[in-house]
Amino acid sequence: MAKQKRKVTEMTEKKNKKLKKASAKEILPAPEAMPGPKQAHPEGEAVLGARQETAPQLPALTPEEKRVLERKLKKQRKKEQWKRLRESGAAQSLPAKRSGAQLALDYLCGWAEKHENWRFQKTRQTWLLLHMYDSDQVPDELFSTLLAYLEGLRGRAREVTVQKAEALMQELDEASGVDPLPPGKTQRIRQVLQLLS
Repeated sequence: MAKQKRKVTEMTEKKNKKLKKASAKEILPAPEAMPGPKQAHPEGEAVLGARQETAPQLPALTPEEKRVLERKLKKQRKKEQWKRLRESGAAQSLPAKRSGAQLALDYLCGWAEKHENWRFQKTRQTWLLLHMYDSDQVPDELFSTLLAYLEGLRGRAREVTVQKAEALMQELDEASGVDPLPPGKTQRIRQVLQLLS
């Protein structure tokens, strides 16, 4: 096992060295692209030839190593682009993301309107089930739509919703005189229990 790990480590080190050499090769211009050595020296070809002979020969990269190197360079370019955007102030003008509440309510409205592109989303349903008793989170106009949605609730989600509603109702009965729940919330709890029981 230790020999295998050592062998894998040695292989990755060799690949890293190849990648570094390849990136250095791409960053440095090719000897042919360097300006004017042929014109500057009368025996320019001899000087150029000497440069080529002394330059170390880099091994050819495998397709996998090329892909890795390309990804790395693409990532660097993207990072630089974002940096320029941030400096220019354009990044701050990007639209703000919608909140989870808004996404869940849009999900519910999409379900009610039977949109073609509507599909079940567990996170949206979970948010609705957690906040359905709060009239600030789920407005009264959408609560009737939510009740219709709850009719189709199946499995564990239905069981848990009923259990939570029963627990809230029990809590309400026990604390009948001390700090009662808002009347809207108790009415919602009763409606949910009536619907799902």
